[in-house]
Amino acid sequence: MNQYGCILLGIGALVFGNGCSCSSESAIQQVLGISAEAPVFLGCKAVSTQEISFQFSLPVRVVSLHFDPPLEVTSITEGAQVEVMVNQDLQGGEAVTVNMLVEDSRRNTLNLLVPFRTKNDRLPLFMITELRTEYAKPKAEFVELKTLSPGNLGALRLFIASNGDKPVFEFPPVEVGAGEYLVIHLRSLEEGILNETGTDRGASHGTEAFPESRDFWVPDTKEKFRKTDVVFFMDQDDRILDGVVLSENAGTSWAKAELTEAANLVNSQEEWLPSPYPHDAVPSTGTTVTRSISRNEGVPDRNRAEDWYITATSGVSPGKANTLKRYVP
Repeated sequence: MNQYGCILLGIGALVFGNGCSCSSESAIQQVLGISAEAPVFLGCKAVSTQEISFQFSLPVRVVSLHFDPPLEVTSITEGAQVEVMVNQDLQGGEAVTVNMLVEDSRRNTLNLLVPFRTKNDRLPLFMITELRTEYAKPKAEFVELKTLSPGNLGALRLFIASNGDKPVFEFPPVEVGAGEYLVIHLRSLEEGILNETGTDRGASHGTEAFPESRDFWVPDTKEKFRKTDVVFFMDQDDRILDGVVLSENAGTSWAKAELTEAANLVNSQEEWLPSPYPHDAVPSTGTTVTRSISRNEGVPDRNRAEDWYITATSGVSPGKANTLKRYVP
């Protein structure tokens, strides 16, 4: 899975002004005695509350380094893996941007602007409790969670397979207690909506934003969730913490490669059992805007289709305990 994107601001340019446009790269290298191959940025990751690691294709040295918000750097270890230490513990899951200029041994340079999240070692235990794949404005699709322990949600990422390998939503730092319901609304359709990161659970307005729960909103209006899909949450170390596999049809194969990949992934980490195939997914036929796909909250999480059912009409309950009334075709 992709971690975070970066914006490449510039690569050191090699200029050879001899008036000839047909010089090959190897000829330029022979004349100037340098390599035209610049280092490539491979990614970054907060490995602790005070350490950030940057990966490059070649050993580099750091020419300049600035953080936003500002952080005081105490040490830099250079090479193909650049390790940066700062002098304070950072709040878990905080959004930080680094502006870095690096140079290799042949003075090829690379300037990057990289957003990342600080390390969060306090994720709570939780489980996915309710899903709505259908949409009727202003009622959007949603994913609901219930926390099982206190913690900080910062940098927890939601993936939905039909949207590719980028997270659909990433939590900002927010302290939660055990037993809280959180609803991620998958479209932003109204005024007055906001992410409830503080103590006021009634701060956000909008359809189905209830004071009993915390509401979060994906800042987009496009479709994000389908009846045949795979939804899962992943931490900063790419571990899946909970997932659900949905399918309109039973079978032994998926119609799309991204569904196959995602189902195999959650199965390989034992967050969906017994198999990654559609015949072991939650049957989603019959779900509507008013009939959600709900977990039986009264039984332990077994990561199986048997934990789930479609509610009766008007049984959808974002931010509240699930009804046990079931849809009967």
